[in-house]
Amino acid sequence: MTARTASVRRDTLETKVRVDVNLDGTGKSKFVTGVPFLEHMLDQIARHGMIDLDIEADGDRHIDDHHTVEDIGITLGMAVAEALGDKKGIRRYGHAYVPLDEALSRVVIDFSGRPGIEMHAEFPAGRLGTLDTELFFEFFQGFTNHAKATIHIDNLRGRNTHHIAETIFKAFGRAVRMAVEPDARMQGILPSTKGAL
Repeated sequence: MTARTASVRRDTLETKVRVDVNLDGTGKSKFVTGVPFLEHMLDQIARHGMIDLDIEADGDRHIDDHHTVEDIGITLGMAVAEALGDKKGIRRYGHAYVPLDEALSRVVIDFSGRPGIEMHAEFPAGRLGTLDTELFFEFFQGFTNHAKATIHIDNLRGRNTHHIAETIFKAFGRAVRMAVEPDARMQGILPSTKGAL
């Protein structure tokens, strides 16, 4: 399998975002986004997904973090889709349960070519640091639409908002890792009976 890397820039009137991704990395990460708690969560994706991530974002944060967080999700989805290429030889499906103290979350992903998200998580606190917890959905929806994946995110239990968020992002990283892994038994084969993803 050839190198599965991508570098994507997305510039709008609201944000300028660059994402470099290596799906076969070692979990290295570098972030300059101006949204510290999101960077903490992106680090979970990199480390637990064994994906190298380098993300820079400059957005209209004088308004709020919405556009920046959403557009990072969009650009990351674009980069992962590009790095996956024709998807031949990947596992396609991934899932993970991750606990953190009282919190437990599950993420299931299918790089199906059909964007769709179901996210069921309630955050007791409205903010983590400066980040509005409503924006977690915007991040994952942006990723889903542009990675063309079907994603189910469920927080099964939890009381602490930080713990809930962290279990979701760690589970997401691990589910992505499983789904994009090369499957030795599927070399050169597209994992679909339709012949298209």
